[in-house]
Amino acid sequence: MAAKPWRVVLLGKTGTGKSQFGNALIEKREFVVDGSANSGTSECKAVTKENGEITVIDTPGFFDNTASPEKQRYETEKTIIECSPGPHALLILLKVEKYTEHEKQVMIKIIQLFSEEAFKYAILVFTHGDQLEGKEIEDFVHKNKALKELFNKCGGRCHVVDNKHWENTPPRQYRNNQFQIRQLLSTINELVQQHGGECYTNEMLQEVERKIQEETTRTGSRERAKKNVTDFFFKKSAGIGQEELLGALLGLLKDIEKVLSVVFGIRGVATGTAVGTTAGAVIGAIGGPAGAAVGAAVGGALGGLIGWWLRKPKTE
Repeated sequence: MAAKPWRVVLLGKTGTGKSQFGNALIEKREFVVDGSANSGTSECKAVTKENGEITVIDTPGFFDNTASPEKQRYETEKTIIECSPGPHALLILLKVEKYTEHEKQVMIKIIQLFSEEAFKYAILVFTHGDQLEGKEIEDFVHKNKALKELFNKCGGRCHVVDNKHWENTPPRQYRNNQFQIRQLLSTINELVQQHGGECYTNEMLQEVERKIQEETTRTGSRERAKKNVTDFFFKKSAGIGQEELLGALLGLLKDIEKVLSVVFGIRGVATGTAVGTTAGAVIGAIGGPAGAAVGAAVGGALGGLIGWWLRKPKTE
């Protein structure tokens, strides 16, 4: 089992109530809540619950952010550093509301940015649960094609809260925030167990963690090291867009390759992994059931070898 705290990242568009939900998760007011239509979160912030169970990483509205490109880039990089070497759960927050074309496009964007591997760690969390009007969240989800697709991509993991109307309801009922948060923490626990205690990670996140550990050794402080690595990342990443950074965080190979190349001067790691995985799959297919294990082992070794050979700092 993974050592706690488990790292939990909150993702969603502006106005979904991520910060208020984050406060409910850690059971204290640490994240800024804005009651207006504007986003209450302009900066990434990580807070660990007092019992050490989870670290919640609150983020700006990544999928419809109106901040400057530089600000978006910096806060996305800060999110990458805060969740290094990777999150144990990715919570996608959405509102219970009528889904317009804009909401549909946000869901399509989420599906495009998440790799299949990242979806294995994803959980849907709906806010504004009072809008269900007596129904359960699964009933709401299955009425919308795009929502249903996202629900299925997340393995059917889904919870609902309402920070305004569900605070004083009977504690053991469906329409009670404490009940829903206990259920969510149970789902996160199940995810951690399913993955053998391992967090979601990829080549970029591993390189970030290596850099943080290197800086921690030099400075004697992990917090100072994270700040230094964030500044280094921002300085080196001028040619990378926020969407590419999100794609790299969430496992898209082309974006991982670009970040590793531009920021860290490393190339070919993701390509090596992809080639090795493909080779392993071919061997497994040829060998049938008996060849599957051999294929997996050969694929992993070949991927590592190709990645190592291509993992050269740029000299040009």
